[in-house]
Amino acid sequence: MDKLIVKALTFKNDRKAVTALEYGIIAGVLGLVLITIFTSFGSKLTTLFTNIGASI
Repeated sequence: MDKLIVKALTFKNDRKAVTALEYGIIAGVLGLVLITIFTSFGSKLTTLFTNIGASI
């Protein structure tokens, strides 16, 4: 039982997992934002480049 308590206290004080989780959340949110931006402006950019290509 004492070993379990010692391990629990060790994990409680270990900040590496929390930092990795925070970076994972930040990367996930950033990915969602980029996907939303590319999806929203993707068709507009396609139209713009098509018009530019047609005029050249």
